[in-house]
Amino acid sequence: MAPMPMPMPMPMRVEDNAVSGKTVCVTGAGGFIGSWLVKLLLSRGYAVHGTLRDIGDKKTAHLSRLDAAADNLKLFKADLLDYDTMAAAIAGCHGVFHVATPVPSQKLTDPELQMLGPAVTGTTNVLKAASAANVQRVVVVSSMVAVEINPKDWPHGKIRDENCWSDQEFCRSIESWYPVAKITAEAAALEYGRETGLDVVSLNPSLVFGPMLQPTVNASNQFLIYFLKGGPDLIRDKLWHLVDVRDVAEALLLVYEAPGAAGRHICAPHFITARELLGLLKSMYPGYPYIAEESICDMDHPAPMTSGKLEKLGWSCRSLRDTITDAVDFCREAGFLEDGAPCRFPPLLNKI
Repeated sequence: MAPMPMPMPMPMRVEDNAVSGKTVCVTGAGGFIGSWLVKLLLSRGYAVHGTLRDIGDKKTAHLSRLDAAADNLKLFKADLLDYDTMAAAIAGCHGVFHVATPVPSQKLTDPELQMLGPAVTGTTNVLKAASAANVQRVVVVSSMVAVEINPKDWPHGKIRDENCWSDQEFCRSIESWYPVAKITAEAAALEYGRETGLDVVSLNPSLVFGPMLQPTVNASNQFLIYFLKGGPDLIRDKLWHLVDVRDVAEALLLVYEAPGAAGRHICAPHFITARELLGLLKSMYPGYPYIAEESICDMDHPAPMTSGKLEKLGWSCRSLRDTITDAVDFCREAGFLEDGAPCRFPPLLNKI
């Protein structure tokens, strides 16, 4: 007797992934990092609950087009400051990636009310909802700005690792509120994990370059566009740490899956001064207007950060040249370099 034909496998649905422990929530799923993380998770067989403040077509079309999105991506309209909406999105998940950060678009008149409180409250809401859902691990996306800004009692020439924290009071004194928000939110998340037993780890990416999935230009790629197009703003000759957005997504998944991951993880593999970056771009892409050499202000350079802890878990990354090539080529093809629009240096980046 001929063997019975094997049934065709059915597409994996959210419910199937839930049984296997591969359903996760990504807050801020429509953003630069969030979109690439969702794409990676779907490619690895995860079902994803993605949260966004706006789930209209303009904000979500790029996510809906991702491979496996039709079966394994569910989008939730959720506000970090609304616990119930976050809890609904995280329910049934085995892990959470907290990528979103509340950043008001208007000028801050009350930083505590408009940014600092929401950053901590939003993170706490995510963590409490994760605890209620009995998730296995929460990965919090922090930033290099929580590591490198004028750290107290850190020798000037000592490589900066996960034990290095930016000086929150210094950041307050210069009214650099984004770093303050990142420092306080990350510290609160790690403390929450210690107090409750929830497995919380954090990732501290540097300035993130790379091709975009979302339709609007983010601040870090605007940084690159400004170098190429030129403009009136002064830029500090800072030692900039850079990383590819696709490598950030890989790092996030790694620290979620690796049993040995714990605490903070710096994700900042490349470093280069503003003048060195300008020279590299000119050698790779001659013919653009570029910023003027005179617009780069001299400053002292402390020791760089290390991504050694992340690398010991098995993380690797693209070369800086490859990342720049892919980012610039994407911006050129998307028309961001030839659109004739006035270009300004992102104000946030002159505050960090």
